[in-house]
Amino acid sequence: MKVLVIGNGGREHALAWKLLQSPQVEKVFCAPGNGGTATMTGCQNLPIKVDDFQGIANACQEYSIPLVIVGPEVPLSKGIVDFLQSQGLMVFGPNKMGAQIEASKAWAKALMQEAGISTAKAAVFTDATAAKSYIKSQGAPIVVKADGLAAGKGVIVADTVEQAQAAIDSIFGGAFGSAGNFVVIEEFLIGQEVSVLALTDGVTIRSLLPAQDHKRIGEGDTGENTGGMGVYAPTPIASGALMEKVQKDVLEKTVACLRKRGIDYRGVIYAGLMVTPGGEAKVLEFNCRFGDPETQVILPMLETPLIDLILACVEQRLGEMPPIAWKSGAIATVVAASGGYPGDYEKGKVITGISNAEAAGATVFHAGTKLDKQQVVTDGGRVLNITAIGENFNAALDNAYAAIKYIHFDGMYYRKDIGYRVRS
Repeated sequence: MKVLVIGNGGREHALAWKLLQSPQVEKVFCAPGNGGTATMTGCQNLPIKVDDFQGIANACQEYSIPLVIVGPEVPLSKGIVDFLQSQGLMVFGPNKMGAQIEASKAWAKALMQEAGISTAKAAVFTDATAAKSYIKSQGAPIVVKADGLAAGKGVIVADTVEQAQAAIDSIFGGAFGSAGNFVVIEEFLIGQEVSVLALTDGVTIRSLLPAQDHKRIGEGDTGENTGGMGVYAPTPIASGALMEKVQKDVLEKTVACLRKRGIDYRGVIYAGLMVTPGGEAKVLEFNCRFGDPETQVILPMLETPLIDLILACVEQRLGEMPPIAWKSGAIATVVAASGGYPGDYEKGKVITGISNAEAAGATVFHAGTKLDKQQVVTDGGRVLNITAIGENFNAALDNAYAAIKYIHFDGMYYRKDIGYRVRS
């Protein structure tokens, strides 16, 4: 069959790459795709924007594509699934109602409270004065979040009351556009963050390998939040016992509450968890799609054909599938970013050394790249994901860092301490 993947990041390159490993997938189209998908055998980029719903539907008709997989959260939140389903297409991803689990932190928080899911204490505000008064009463550290979608950058962990109040001014002042019409203020939780992505057909839900991301731009987890600078899996802190508890107390409760609200959710539910020093998992937030860069380490470890799992979700028969099979060992990815990210950065820098990095044993997933006159050039903040497998974390991380040394573009930056928690 033919499949269309919506999006242009590292997540979408990884999805296309994995789908093409399934014998029943004849061809993958990406809209709009990137430099990696443009040069991958069996894949074709289509110059269609992710929010051009009619253009996407027209392409599916033109190329006889029956299945669409939606990568980014923005088109999901705008109702791409509802529209494409109305055109008779199979779509992997939640409808507009379900996508609120990511599109509105306040909506997601209310869902968690209704479902009895453990999460941080929070309050929602539409007024800066009231929000600042609440911060003063709570003290710091404290977490300030723009309610809507902000490309992973709308969360400010404030160490002081002054920083938190400045964050309020920034969000209500339009730093994140309409995403900042509401502000969610949460208690600061101590522990380690874990990403648990799960597939659901609206009735059954099955978790994928737990991963651990590195959100901050600087080494030692310092500096501004980003979309993620590196990740590894399966993270040891998410033990079998913890994952069983997450399955029962988070994932299954979430699906049940969505169903109770009349929402038929078929796609990915991504729980961002804080594992406290006492071993309790609390939900920080939900996402309505595959994580980025988590997908780039989860899919290479997947042995069950990805297309089988996606079709089982779309056709609501995930419960009939055998357990998901995984490769043994560990995996890590390191993000090569443009200089200046997550702030201002330049595009159009020529990238060299990708083939050498892959010859060294890594898989390089393109994120912010494009093909320009037969050259791959930078086209975003997070540019490449250099991914490597090893028999243990030391080997996986060593392989990724050995491979990234072959890659160059002007201003390239990457953290050199990815995986510091699992190094031995």
